[in-house]
Amino acid sequence: MGGPLIRAYIDIETDEGRGLTVLGVFRPDRGCRQWIRPNFSRIDLLNYLSGVECLMSYNGARFDLPIVKDQLRVELEAMFSHRDLMLDCWAHNLKGGLKNVERILGIHRDTEGIDGLAAIRLWNAYRRGEAEALETLLRYNREDVENLEALALKLGVVTREVSL
Repeated sequence: MGGPLIRAYIDIETDEGRGLTVLGVFRPDRGCRQWIRPNFSRIDLLNYLSGVECLMSYNGARFDLPIVKDQLRVELEAMFSHRDLMLDCWAHNLKGGLKNVERILGIHRDTEGIDGLAAIRLWNAYRRGEAEALETLLRYNREDVENLEALALKLGVVTREVSL
């Protein structure tokens, strides 16, 4: 039996045309890293994911990973084992989007009330020169990826490692 599974959680934000705007990755062993359009880097992303054994998302199989593959030319599902936590939620009869599941399970979020549509509006406000809109969007995306870890723990998909 080896050491703990090295995992990473991924979530993206897009504009109204499904163009990638923010890519966030959370590694419990390294923290959160975010890339903002136009500063995406395949090499940085793959370096950050180096050593990861399992990539986790919420609805990533249908949304996040195909967009990353199409727009960044990185086929993450071919390089990493991927677990879509939405399917685990469905197995526990937890339906709806990530925010709804978080509410049901009592997972805290500072950016309460922001959803995908609000994320698009925040991106557009940032493009018009409102710097604080980008800060809010990045905080929202960071909570998305960090809360995926909390969700995986609550579902029993992963266990918290105890460091001695």
